[in-house]
Amino acid sequence: MISYKRLFEKLKQNGITQYALINRYGVSPGQITRLKRNESVSTHTIEMFCKILSCLVEDVMEYIPDAEADTSD
Repeated sequence: MISYKRLFEKLKQNGITQYALINRYGVSPGQITRLKRNESVSTHTIEMFCKILSCLVEDVMEYIPDAEADTSD
């Protein structure tokens, strides 16, 4: 499973709200929902967040093996 928990932590650290993502950066509400649900998103979306946050890919997402994902819920 790919987790985007780091993304939301990074957004909070930088004081960027969902409102700002939608209205200032043009992120669709659907993309935010997909990320909250840890659903698949395009590499373009990941790149966009890395640009917004001036960070690396590993700062916004992480791979969690299925065995660990099953026990973390």
